[in-house]
Amino acid sequence: MSITFGQDLPQERPDADGRAALFVPKAGIKDDVLQLVRKGAAVVGFGNHDRTVTIYYESNRFNEPTLGKWELKARKAYARLVDDLPTTSKMTTKLEYFEQVGYISGKGINIRRMDSLKRWLEFSDALDTAPASETVTWALPPPPKKSAADTEL
Repeated sequence: MSITFGQDLPQERPDADGRAALFVPKAGIKDDVLQLVRKGAAVVGFGNHDRTVTIYYESNRFNEPTLGKWELKARKAYARLVDDLPTTSKMTTKLEYFEQVGYISGKGINIRRMDSLKRWLEFSDALDTAPASETVTWALPPPPKKSAADTEL
């Protein structure tokens, strides 16, 4: 069976405004890869020229309260990917282990295969962390506060 890279699979590390793919593990994933990724993880990444994918993942291993929802895990993994931060939560692996379910960018998430995402989260006993809709838009950060020195000019 050959794997054909779709035209919709991003092929390079995105910049801060670029998009990356959202993945979920397939049923046939090797057990050692699944143990690294961990159940309930959000997986983001891009395709490589050698027909592999580079993925970054976040499973909230240390139960941080700010990472309770799946989309927040995805956002953290995406930030690591964009900034190419050193982490043990990344790997290069075969595309055949993962299914692309959507996209993530600096503006938000667009899920195209919600049923596959929910299947993954249900398998992980984390269905309650699923996004409420196929589109998740990030809130803009608040504007910087002006200091007293800025107003004296």
